[in-house]
Amino acid sequence: MNFSFVGDNFLSLTVTGLTQGAIYALVALGYTLVYGVLRLINFAHSEVFMVGTFTTAVVWTALGYGVNDPAPGALGVVLLVVVAMLAAGAASGATGLVVERVAYRTLRKRNAPSLIFLISAIGASVALFETMGALTDRQPRGIPVLLKVKEVFSLFGASVTNLQIVIIVSALAMMVLLDLFINKTRLGRGVRAVAQNPDVAALMGVNKDRVIMLIFVIGGIMAGFASVLYDIKVGTTTYTVGFLIGIKAFTAAVLGGIGNLRGALLGGLLLGVVENLGAGLFGNEWMDVVAFIVLVVVLLFRPNGLLGESLGRARA
Repeated sequence: MNFSFVGDNFLSLTVTGLTQGAIYALVALGYTLVYGVLRLINFAHSEVFMVGTFTTAVVWTALGYGVNDPAPGALGVVLLVVVAMLAAGAASGATGLVVERVAYRTLRKRNAPSLIFLISAIGASVALFETMGALTDRQPRGIPVLLKVKEVFSLFGASVTNLQIVIIVSALAMMVLLDLFINKTRLGRGVRAVAQNPDVAALMGVNKDRVIMLIFVIGGIMAGFASVLYDIKVGTTTYTVGFLIGIKAFTAAVLGGIGNLRGALLGGLLLGVVENLGAGLFGNEWMDVVAFIVLVVVLLFRPNGLLGESLGRARA
């Protein structure tokens, strides 16, 4: 174990972890929203994220920005990111809606047991990534370099780059907007009402089916936004990209308290930091192991997560 390396690079590892954790947190919001309303783990959500990564690549190519093209100026970067987020959010949101209509709605109307929902979720996940695998010949897709990574400032010796700032600030802004939407809007109150008591909410005039459609779409949009940030950071995607990100996002949701939006944010950021510190301590090959050990420990000692479930409460 390399304690000296972690001690010397603690802040650098933390900043890198926050960058990765911000992406986990955005994807985790989809798990949290669906679980908060339906008490269902939507394992197909990882493939909703995957669809967004390919949509981003296709949109940038369609706009004439190829893998080998030089990085655009500041205005070009902003335009490409905005267009990609709109397209990826729409594609992932639509995919989430299709998953709800095809894989879950009929089961809900028939009051199917939880195990059947789980099997359907796994089936939808496999169908989506195998479909994308067939469409892409199972080959990775390169992503154009959008930002030339450079140091913006140094924090107690830790270098903070423009890429890290863009990812962290963008993710935090989107999560704040979602939190305000759920807490301050009429549609958000409907989501919280159904999460708290669907039968009473129906008596008060809340359309449960519309709320469920809404949360799948919103969760997909957040995953689409996360996919753009992932593409900018990693620079490549493949049809299996959602598997590991999805598991880590689920871990983040459980860590923060699945069913709690702010818990998803806390869990994602904390998981990113912990796994990066673990990689610095044990080596990069142990990064994923650390993330899953965190999941096991949380389930053993605090199964409700750090903040617990609260989507259906006023403080959500």
